[in-house]
Amino acid sequence: MPRPAAGGAAGMVLDGIAAIGRGVIGVTRDLGAVTLFAAEAVSHLVRPPFYGRILLRHFIEIAYFSLPVVALTAVFTGMVLALQSYTGFARFNAEGAVANVVVLSITRELGPVLAGLMVAGRIGAAFAAEIGTMRVTDQIDALTTLSTNPMKYLVAPRLLAASIALPLLVVVADILGVMGGWLIGSVRLGFASQSYLSATFSFLQFADVLSGLVKAAAFGFVIALMGCWCGYHSRGGAQGVGGATTTAVVASSILILAFDYVLTELFFAR
Repeated sequence: MPRPAAGGAAGMVLDGIAAIGRGVIGVTRDLGAVTLFAAEAVSHLVRPPFYGRILLRHFIEIAYFSLPVVALTAVFTGMVLALQSYTGFARFNAEGAVANVVVLSITRELGPVLAGLMVAGRIGAAFAAEIGTMRVTDQIDALTTLSTNPMKYLVAPRLLAASIALPLLVVVADILGVMGGWLIGSVRLGFASQSYLSATFSFLQFADVLSGLVKAAAFGFVIALMGCWCGYHSRGGAQGVGGATTTAVVASSILILAFDYVLTELFFAR
């Protein structure tokens, strides 16, 4: 005999708990599916055949064509950071620390994070749209029919290309971000150019740059993974492809910020 539904406040509490439970189960299920998807894709990176031409095409698409937006973002970020740091430090007569703050913030955090977010908006959406369109038009099934593994042909080259390309973009972002800070410091804030550069290079350590590059490689992998996974599992025609594209960008951005905290904790926590 079915139990009567709870009413009033108790029913609302039970409904809320049930909704939370369904959400947790859904997130856990999706996390497991993405993990298995990533493991399968990574396994294809070490097993022949290898599609070098496809890897090169995606590398150029990510590294070369994303360079303008990453460069502009880095330059203006360095300029704003120098200006804001000077404004804050002037209250404590610590203007000399501007160069140190700029180079540390750019190399450790802002360079990889902002480059990752820019690439996520451009490349994550492109991967999701391209693979999603292939899914809803049955082109992925056609690849299987032609004895071509879709994971090896579509996903694995994108993961490797993004993991290689993003650290290179971050190197450029670090250089241009520091140059933006130097430009504002020497032209707008009155620092001597040589002393600003000397303070920058004397304070910079290899570990700061290395941590940013490791973050960039992880962010590139996450961006390509979410773009490929959302596109690979899209359904419902054009509307489904649009939803997969949006989900890929949002999920990539959130995971970049989450992984940024985790990696910062691993590198710099004492």
